[in-house]
Amino acid sequence: MADEVSAQPDRLVLGVGGILGEAWLSAVLAGLIESGAFDPEACELFLGTSAGSIVAAALSAGVDPRTRLEELPEPPPAPGPQASMRLADAVQVLRRGASLGLAATGSLVPFALRATAPGGALVRRAALSQVPRGQRTLEQLGSEIARMGAEWDGRLRIAAVELGSGRRVIFGGEGAPAVSVADAVQASCAIPGVFRPLDVDGRSYVDGGAWSPTNLDAVEVPRGGKVLCLNPTAALRPSRRSPFGAYGPWSRSMAAVESAALRQKGAEVSVVSPDDDSAMAMGPNLMDPTRRGRVIAAGVEQGKRLGGAR
Repeated sequence: MADEVSAQPDRLVLGVGGILGEAWLSAVLAGLIESGAFDPEACELFLGTSAGSIVAAALSAGVDPRTRLEELPEPPPAPGPQASMRLADAVQVLRRGASLGLAATGSLVPFALRATAPGGALVRRAALSQVPRGQRTLEQLGSEIARMGAEWDGRLRIAAVELGSGRRVIFGGEGAPAVSVADAVQASCAIPGVFRPLDVDGRSYVDGGAWSPTNLDAVEVPRGGKVLCLNPTAALRPSRRSPFGAYGPWSRSMAAVESAALRQKGAEVSVVSPDDDSAMAMGPNLMDPTRRGRVIAAGVEQGKRLGGAR
C-alpha cells in the first residue's frame, strides 16, 4: 500500500467495494483534495468498477467528493440472509475461476498483459454460469446517476462483464456498446446472483468485479503517466462472518499483477488500500450501511495522511 501520494495523478482507478467501499473511496478522495494532493479537474481519466463506477461517474459530472459525503445517496437495501448466501457463493465461484486463470498462465505479469485474451473470458463465462441470475433492481441507483448529470465526456470509463461471453467490457472506451452512464453504472454494480444484469441489444452485463477488483490493467496510460488506484477490498481477510472475506487475497494479488503490467509499460503506479483504521471501520461486511459514518471519518483522515497533510 502506498504511504503517500506525492504527485497529482493523471489517471484515477477506483475499485469495487460495496456500500462501505463507495464511502471509503469518496472519503479518501475528499482527504486528498483537502490536503492539496489531488485535483479532479486535472485528472485526465477515471476508470471505475462497481462501487468505483459510482464515484467515477460523480467525479466526471463535477461533483466534489467533499460535498458528496454530506449527501451520499441512499444505498440499495443490504442483502437479506438468502441474498447474502448467494453473494458468498458468487464471490467463491468467481475467485476460484480467476485463480484458475491466473495459475494457468504460469507467470503473473504476462497474465495481466493478456487479461483480455479469450482464455480469461472463458474462465469468467464458466464461473458466471454457476451463479443464478440476480433479481433485485438497481433502477434507483441509475436515477441518482442520471440526476448528477454524468455524461461520456471522454474521461470516464466503467468496467463490466458480458455474461454470455465472459469478456470484459469498458463502457466509454473504444468499441464499447452505446449505453448511458446511468446504465453503465447499473451494469458495473450488478453483483452476480444478487442484482439484475443490464440487458442491452440481447446481451447482459454484470459487475466488473467479476473480472477484476480494480481492472487496473485496462486503464489507458502513456509512458510516464501517473496512475493512482484506490482498492477498497484489499484490506479484507477471510472470515466466516463475511461473504467478502475470500475476495481480499484475490484483490491484493490482482492489483499487484495489474500494477506490474502497467509499470512494464512505463507508467508510475500507486495502489492504495484501506489502512488499519479504515479497515477496522469497514468491518467484515461491506454492505453494512450502519458503519458508513465511521468509514467516512477514517477515510478522510487516511486521505489527508496520504496527501502529506500534517
